[in-house]
Amino acid sequence: MKPFSIAGVQMRVSASYSNVEAMKLKLDILMNIYPWVDMVMFSELCAHGPLTHHAQEIPGHFEQEMCAAAARHGVWLLPGSVFEKRGDQIFNTASVIAPTGDVVTRYRKIFPFYPYEVGVTAGHEFCVFDVPDVGKFGVSICYDMWFPETSRTLAVMGAEVILHPTLTGTIDREIELSIVRATAAINQCYVFDINGLDTGGNGKSIVCGPDGRVLYEAGGNEEMIPIEIDLERVRRSRELGLLRLGQPLKSFRDHLGDFTIYDKGASHPYLDSLGPLIRPTRLKELAELQIREENTARDRSPAIQGKH
Repeated sequence: MKPFSIAGVQMRVSASYSNVEAMKLKLDILMNIYPWVDMVMFSELCAHGPLTHHAQEIPGHFEQEMCAAAARHGVWLLPGSVFEKRGDQIFNTASVIAPTGDVVTRYRKIFPFYPYEVGVTAGHEFCVFDVPDVGKFGVSICYDMWFPETSRTLAVMGAEVILHPTLTGTIDREIELSIVRATAAINQCYVFDINGLDTGGNGKSIVCGPDGRVLYEAGGNEEMIPIEIDLERVRRSRELGLLRLGQPLKSFRDHLGDFTIYDKGASHPYLDSLGPLIRPTRLKELAELQIREENTARDRSPAIQGKH
């Protein structure tokens, strides 16, 4: 086993002012206490909070500061994510920085939290990168985890660890803890799910191993979470089975051609029947909206148009 250690930082996040100096201080303190840590990750939108008016171009000043911090400590660094301004679009983007201070890759969140993450454009590329002589790592962000296709794709691309910065301050955090365990088990990999505090989330960061068991679960206070991992556990699980039982990745491989719901152009009447992706509202307003949609659909139907 080649020792490799990842530390998650669960910290308070403000939406009113920059949290960058606090992040740098947390990193300095962490590396002073745990100098053996190889990689550090922060929560989603940790640097500037969850408001899109803080969107910035990438590369830019924040990424440069984080590159300098990674090089100063000689660690891999995933400094959460920021809203990235790119032309007339905004993405939720995470940078992966090597111990040399170089940006290795960037990931743009594929599933923004619609209909709440208003004005944010979905990314389209999955993110897997190599840590030399250690293994393959994948990146996903917050709501991505609710779609098993995202984590499964990372595993199929070879990811043995999924780094998952998140920002959850809502009552479904307990559900997410179960999803993290399931994600680790069905993909036979480590999952580091790091949440923020205050406007950055309600904490309860969690780290799970390739058998789905919880290695650590944080509370609701600021915490530093250094965990040493053993990627041989991932490789043996994928070779011999989860707890020497099911082999989900191999079984998935052997049935890859059978999932017709993913065929391009396939019809999905049930999904179409669920209605538009909108914010929940009062029942009366929902009923009025449904009536308007039915009237619009009726007006557009060929039979009705022929009578005009």
